Amino acid sequence: MKKILLSTPHLTGNEQEYINHAIESNWVAPLGPNVDSFEKEIADYAGSKGAVALSSGTAAIHLALNLLGVGKGDIVFCSTLTFIASANPIIYQGATPVFIDSEPETWNLSPTALEKALIEAKKNNKLPKAVIVVHLFGQPAKLDEIISICSHYNIPIIEDAAESMGSLYKGKQTGTFGEFGIYSFNGNKIITTSGGGALVSDDINALNRARFLASQAREPEIHYEHKYIGYNYRMSNILAGIGRAQLKGLDERIHLRRNIFERYEEKLGSIKGIKFMPELKDTKSNRWLTAFTINNTDNSMSPSKLIRFLSEQNIEARPIWKPLHLQPVFKDCQCYDHFEKENFSVSLFNSGICIPSGSNLSFDDQDRVIENIKKAIVEDSYGKNDR
Repeated sequence: MKKILLSTPHLTGNEQEYINHAIESNWVAPLGPNVDSFEKEIADYAGSKGAVALSSGTAAIHLALNLLGVGKGDIVFCSTLTFIASANPIIYQGATPVFIDSEPETWNLSPTALEKALIEAKKNNKLPKAVIVVHLFGQPAKLDEIISICSHYNIPIIEDAAESMGSLYKGKQTGTFGEFGIYSFNGNKIITTSGGGALVSDDINALNRARFLASQAREPEIHYEHKYIGYNYRMSNILAGIGRAQLKGLDERIHLRRNIFERYEEKLGSIKGIKFMPELKDTKSNRWLTAFTINNTDNSMSPSKLIRFLSEQNIEARPIWKPLHLQPVFKDCQCYDHFEKENFSVSLFNSGICIPSGSNLSFDDQDRVIENIKKAIVEDSYGKNDR
């Protein structure tokens, strides 16, 4: 049996044209016409005034924090249910992360927990310099509520839209609601440049500053002059060419992934104990990854058992992100819960699973995933009844 992977690159077939042009023109450096065009095309698609193409989404978050003046001794609030790349740049800047729990309707940053955290921070005269809001697996967070709360305290928002490019909140692209938004073009994302990311904003002066910092902060002198510490974060012209071809296929990729999610939900959603990731009213998720929870009171199957079973069938699956406040590296960091006596993100981690969702996943492969999940849960339930 061939291995069915979680989310693989899906090429349009036009990438080679842009790559060839870069090679033929000898523009292979981390600058060039593909980079310029890709930045414009990203901004046009997102509906932002500008974009900067970078080496990774992590680099984009790092630059956003830098541009907001985050430094040693500062605090930054961050979603806890996310990949560690959302929070690592806080540490790069010498600041301290404080984590915010998720809520049930989106699995994203809880406005309730955020308000708790900000009330306490205000009382202690230690408001955060920024809030990083993650749109998990492509599902937009509750942006109206989050923006209202942050505006009350005059706290800037960075949208980590690494997983949600093309997702809509009330008809508007994620990544364009905060002071800065970031996208990722890693190999497993909905579009890819093999590795890369982008910073988007309506603040053109800030984006120009980001380009400067991302190019080793070299001053415009004939010799090499540096007044600030910079970074080597710019995207190459070759990779930007791949991104230009990929961006043209983004809407089709979203359509395919949403269809895959809907097919899984149709075939598996009636199984007792399974509950798929919700979609908030007036939002449209790109459904980057299909995720669901398994309620152990309804059957004895657990996410870890199901992942092991699928692995034996050569099907890749993985748990939902382990909350960052549970990670050993962040063991001393505070987290504010959504519920009074329960951290919702921990319950999602304990009950959640992500299954193959790539836009190039064939119907036969989808059927194989579906039948094996059914087999695992039904057989496990029979075993439970026999005992």
